[in-house]
Amino acid sequence: ADVALIKGKLGDHMGNLTYRLAGRNFNPLMAMAAETTIAQVSELVEPGGIEPEQVVTPGIFVDRLVEVAVPQQEEVLVREGVEY
Repeated sequence: ADVALIKGKLGDHMGNLTYRLAGRNFNPLMAMAAETTIAQVSELVEPGGIEPEQVVTPGIFVDRLVEVAVPQQEEVLVREGVEY
């Protein structure tokens, strides 16, 4: 893949990521397979803020990070009838 857009729960400024629930299934694989990886995280912490044992995707595979503190869940938006 040329670009992977992935969503993580927690990330640090070095690009290390953790996931919530099923996000752990395919996001790490896509980050490793893509030439460029852009990750959206719910919380961005300083390096060292994630325990090494909890890191699922190492920062070497992440090129850009975007913090979205309270992300909208698509299924909730669909139920509310939001059009975009």
